[in-house]
Amino acid sequence: MSSIILFEDIFVVDKLDPDGKKFDKVLPIYMFVNHAVTRIEARSQNCDMFMHLDVNTEIYPMHVGDKFTMALAHTLNLDGTPDTGYYTPGRKSLADKYEYVMHGKLYKITDDASGKGLKAELYVSYGGLLMLLRGEASHVSHFELDQRIFLLMRKL
Repeated sequence: MSSIILFEDIFVVDKLDPDGKKFDKVLPIYMFVNHAVTRIEARSQNCDMFMHLDVNTEIYPMHVGDKFTMALAHTLNLDGTPDTGYYTPGRKSLADKYEYVMHGKLYKITDDASGKGLKAELYVSYGGLLMLLRGEASHVSHFELDQRIFLLMRKL
C-alpha cells in the first residue's frame, strides 16, 4: 500500500483563513446548496511541510489546533491499479480509512534554491478548492505536472 500513497504526514492547524475570508459561500452552478469553505494553514510534524488547504467546513469542520493525518495518493484502489473514475459500491478502497477525500489535479510545481536546501511547492486544484504544499523537494520529487491526485484526511 505504500506505493499507492505518494505522501503522508501528520499536520496541525495553525490558522483559519490566514489572509482573511476570500469567500463566505461557494455556490456551484449545478447545485442549490451553499457550502462553507475555509482555508486552513497547517504545518506537518515529521517532514516540516507547510500547507494551505481549502476545506468544505460545512461537511468537515476544522479548528485551530486540530491534528490530522493527510495523505496524497494516485489511486484509491488498494491493489494500486489506476482509478476508473467510477464509484463501485461495496468495493474496499483507501478512502475507507479516511474521513474526508477530494480528487484533483496538480497544476503547478515550483522549485526554490534561494534559502537553505532545495524547497518545492505543489499546487493542486480539487474542483476549485486549492492546496499549496511547500517543503523539502525530496518529499515531493516524485510528483508530476498534470497528475491526478487524491487527498485523504482523518482527524487524530
